[in-house]
Amino acid sequence: MLAKVCCVTGHRIIPAGQRERVEAELRELILRAINAGYGTFVSGFADGTDQMFAQIVLEFQAEFSVRLEAAIPYAGRLRCSDSEFQSLLARCSAINIISEQYYSGCFFARNRTMVDQSDAVIAVYDGRQYGGTYQTICYAKAVGRKIAFIHMVP
Repeated sequence: MLAKVCCVTGHRIIPAGQRERVEAELRELILRAINAGYGTFVSGFADGTDQMFAQIVLEFQAEFSVRLEAAIPYAGRLRCSDSEFQSLLARCSAINIISEQYYSGCFFARNRTMVDQSDAVIAVYDGRQYGGTYQTICYAKAVGRKIAFIHMVP
């Protein structure tokens, strides 16, 4: 059984001109993680990077014994009407809800929880020094997690 855990952080908007490259690099990093013994992959299920990551992990489930887990910041997020979100969520091995109610720090709490339970982080990052992706990368560095970067141009 593959025991190590990897989570993702990244921007919600991936520019159209970079989407194909980012997806290919994300696919390669996930495959490398699987080959290195990672068996559980955690996504925060935001638009963009998180859902791209989730889709790729689910594609690999047919070939490898891997799990996709959702880290949902607050229970109300489960009512998202987006059909892609719901389709991906339905295929998760586990859904972890961080807070029953929304509060201003629930997304950061979700990101921190994902990092805390992970051995490594994949970050799709454009270099800006603010926002959730930046905060998550800083936290992951502070607690000593391995981070693999996919760089985007802002």
